[in-house]
Amino acid sequence: MSSTTVSLSCGEEYDLKTRSWRKIEGMYPYVNVGVQAPPLVAVVDNQLYAVEHLTNMVKKYDKERNTWNELGRLPVRADSFNGWGLAFKACGEQLLVVGGQRGPEGEAIVLSSWCPKSGIGNGTIDWQVLGVKEHVGVFVYNCAVMGC
Repeated sequence: MSSTTVSLSCGEEYDLKTRSWRKIEGMYPYVNVGVQAPPLVAVVDNQLYAVEHLTNMVKKYDKERNTWNELGRLPVRADSFNGWGLAFKACGEQLLVVGGQRGPEGEAIVLSSWCPKSGIGNGTIDWQVLGVKEHVGVFVYNCAVMGC
């Protein structure tokens, strides 16, 4: 028995007024192959953000042009495990990244946040470290956000 997997690069939008779906071709051209993680996406203030794990870049989706604009780099590496082991979530008006990093003191999981309304300075996202958990490895297996 053979299995053929087709990776999709489209998106879909649901219109609450017409109660219908619209297909958006070419919305996510970063095609996932079998070993890559599913798209890392989050919505803040009705804007769609994504992580391109190959380059560690955060991008914002332009609905009018059906394109992605690069905003800046993640505070942790996403390319180490092909996008796995990292959480990218929305919490109120902020984007959250939970990921591991290695340093002179060992391994740690770092929780960082950024409010898109604060803008970007010189092509750099000003991530704020909210918390660090040391000596726990660098891989995030699962993540849920509550209480935003």
